[in-house]
Amino acid sequence: MRIAIYGTGGVGGYFGGRLAAAGEDVTFIARGDHLAAIQRDGLKVQSIHGDFQVVPAQASDDPASVGPVDLVVVAVKAWQVADAAAAMAPLLGPETCVLPLENGVEAADQLAREVGADRVIGGLCGILAWREAPGVIRHAGIDPFIRLGELDNRKSKRVATIRECLASADGMTAEIAEDIQVAIWSKFLFICAMSGIGSIARAPIGITRRLPDSRALIESILEEIYQVGLAKGVALPDDAVARAMKFIDALPEKSTASMQRDITAGRPSELESQNGAVVRLGIELGVATPVNRVIHAALLPQELAAREAAD
Repeated sequence: MRIAIYGTGGVGGYFGGRLAAAGEDVTFIARGDHLAAIQRDGLKVQSIHGDFQVVPAQASDDPASVGPVDLVVVAVKAWQVADAAAAMAPLLGPETCVLPLENGVEAADQLAREVGADRVIGGLCGILAWREAPGVIRHAGIDPFIRLGELDNRKSKRVATIRECLASADGMTAEIAEDIQVAIWSKFLFICAMSGIGSIARAPIGITRRLPDSRALIESILEEIYQVGLAKGVALPDDAVARAMKFIDALPEKSTASMQRDITAGRPSELESQNGAVVRLGIELGVATPVNRVIHAALLPQELAAREAAD
């Protein structure tokens, strides 16, 4: 399968690297010193499941130089999805599928508006990984997985084919979700709560889940997200909050979310796509989200400053 990995950070670098190592025709869309290192030395992945390297690695910052592919895996930060969607036209052929793996719940809709809803497949992933250095990805936790499905949950040959391709690579699993919206929102529950608490506490999850006051805050964040999801028509199970808390409790003590790491480093983050999205959707759907609203308001000044500095 011919695959473009749009965004070669922790998510795109790891999953794209595994697919390339499995023999798939993978091109990494990257930029700057990261792109230069990949083109020069290949892509190096340091993983708890064994280090590996893709040499040579196909990489470019110009989608037009790549041309149409079978699958575009969108692995940019959630706040970069709109720009990626507008730039990926050269990658799209008549049968190209687009699979977003962002943390939020809005990426599929953003992509559909730009590339057409018929191209977009729902998706999410689980992995603790980041760009360690130019050309180097570190996978530090979680057994990597991808879940995917048609946005209307119908069974389709294209989803089955993509799943088979993904599942054939070592170091990752892939499955078709019974209800992709439930799957996306179930991930959103724990990642948004983890991101929010970590970003305001500036502490790893092992500390915030242990202290009674911050643990209660995590549970409040989860409950607000759950109520917003229900109001949006997502068929979240009754124990969704408990499941999310169980997942959080099982994470390595030093785990941090990518949003937290970006905020701590003073970089633009996914604040608007995570806790900010809960607030926006809550207003739209008439659901009170006071805890997420405080988190968003407290972090917004720094977020705006980081975006201004990045422009």
